[in-house]
Amino acid sequence: MSGEHEQFISEENEELRRIREKKLRELMRLKERKQEMSAKPVHVTDSNFNEIVNERSLALIDFWASWCGPCVVIAPIIEELAKEYAGKVLVGRLNVDENRKTAERFQVLSIPTLLIMKNGKEVDRIVGLVPKSYVEARLKKYLG
Repeated sequence: MSGEHEQFISEENEELRRIREKKLRELMRLKERKQEMSAKPVHVTDSNFNEIVNERSLALIDFWASWCGPCVVIAPIIEELAKEYAGKVLVGRLNVDENRKTAERFQVLSIPTLLIMKNGKEVDRIVGLVPKSYVEARLKKYLG
């Protein structure tokens, strides 16, 4: 093998190594961003509902409206649950005024309504303002 050919292979290997390292850094940044995002409730809409509930095996979706007093009270609890269960449970919020199709599909007649979805299917429902410990107890039934 000529020296020129060996040098070409060496340069090619070095370029491949740089490309791999760059891609790995990009993937790590994406993973970090995704983890940061999952520490906050995800904005759920009629158009992304199915994708969201299928993203993780377990999801908690808060059906709410801005004019609903109990919804305003439970919102910080939903925020805390999103942070505490990041990576385990996808927590999302769906505004029923802006996303009537999904609210109708699941026959959400009172708000706040929290749906617990496992593998894309509703497995539990909590209606009304309840303490955080109540929501956690219901969620824990489906974890693991």
